[in-house]
Amino acid sequence: MDFFTPIVDDPHTFGEISAANSLSDVYAMGGEPKTALNIVCFPSKELDAWVLAEILRGGVEKATEAGVVVVGGHTVDDPELKYGMAVTGVVDPRRIVRNLGAQPGDRLVLTKPLGTGILSTALKRGSLGADAYDAAVAAMTMLNRAAMQAMLRGDVHAATDVTGFGLLGHAHEMARGSGVTLEIDALNLPLLPELERHVLAGHLTGGCKRNRAYLDDKVRVAGSVSPTLREAAYDPQTSGGLLIAVAAKDAERLLDDLASLGVSDARGIGRARRRGAHWVELG
Repeated sequence: MDFFTPIVDDPHTFGEISAANSLSDVYAMGGEPKTALNIVCFPSKELDAWVLAEILRGGVEKATEAGVVVVGGHTVDDPELKYGMAVTGVVDPRRIVRNLGAQPGDRLVLTKPLGTGILSTALKRGSLGADAYDAAVAAMTMLNRAAMQAMLRGDVHAATDVTGFGLLGHAHEMARGSGVTLEIDALNLPLLPELERHVLAGHLTGGCKRNRAYLDDKVRVAGSVSPTLREAAYDPQTSGGLLIAVAAKDAERLLDDLASLGVSDARGIGRARRRGAHWVELG
């Protein structure tokens, strides 16, 4: 189950984003989501009913795209609007992909560009350009279904969806659970448009600062890494991509498969090695 407050103004788009985000945990494990329940907190005295109808329509349309049936839900009257889904899926027990199991020598692949938290903050402050907004929405509404299908074709040892803990936070979870160090090449990180401008303008989220504080003694960031790439790596993501640890022999094929399935922003971003002084190194 996952739900959150709106990060865009359009209710239909918010519904799509939240539904896509809710489905991602199942995809990250190599599963297929099958059914969903709507979870709604709605301020009925402040917002018109059409707003709720549009949110639910966006969620159902995204679920339908995923082949998921929305079988019901629950709504409570709440001062702050929130929406998401509780999702049930199925997975072959012989092919479950967990967020641990990465092995030294594995290559790391990230399937979506980073920066949704920073751009969402810029949107709230009225400084986000139309093209950057469209790119962020396209990334957040994109299902991780194709990424899941591609990763199951190869020798994948671990995967996780990148969400609120940011790339470095979720990489830390994978590294610690696997007993390895993950080396991430900052220059290979895929980024959303306008990110540098908004980082330099200070459009950072509170979550980004909390991620940095929590990871302070667990992650090493080289001094050569630019502020934009550093903040992108800490930035909390909404409906982010999959971080996949794949055997080196299958890394290029995975990237080719992702591209052929329309996951055009996927990049190889690093490797796993034997445990070092830090769980994750960004250089």
